[in-house]
Amino acid sequence: MSDLKIRPIQLEDNKAIAKVIRDVLIEMGVPKVGTAYEDKSLDSMFETYKQPGMGYYVVEEGGRVLGGAGIAPLDGVESIRVCELQKMYFLQETRGKGIGFRMINRCLDYAKKEGYTKCYLETMPYMEAARKLYRKVGFKSLEEPIGNTGHYSCQEWMIKDL
Repeated sequence: MSDLKIRPIQLEDNKAIAKVIRDVLIEMGVPKVGTAYEDKSLDSMFETYKQPGMGYYVVEEGGRVLGGAGIAPLDGVESIRVCELQKMYFLQETRGKGIGFRMINRCLDYAKKEGYTKCYLETMPYMEAARKLYRKVGFKSLEEPIGNTGHYSCQEWMIKDL
């Protein structure tokens, strides 16, 4: 992990990051419906995240994409500036090495620069390591979802003031 880089997504990363995300979702036993697995944007992440107020980062080592995470406005919430931490997944070989912490902070820094006041996320209750990381950086659990992500299979909702 010596030449590890976190950088903005590039067009040529689309296929690799889509495969990483789908592979991790399958590994974690996440349903293919009602989750990021079926998002139309998954195969065109570069194009999706070059819109205003959106950013996606990949972590790579030796030119190989190992994971990623992004920020986008939370659909269905108009009154306040709430973004969503989206599609934060890493291959098993990278987990537990502080990369998730670095990545989430990169995303939250971006969100603050874009003027967001809160960051929301959805995850699965059994993704304990991810939930522990989210709590470590200040996310708090919610009783119900907010916005309209379309990820009805995700049953854990969290938010953080920026």
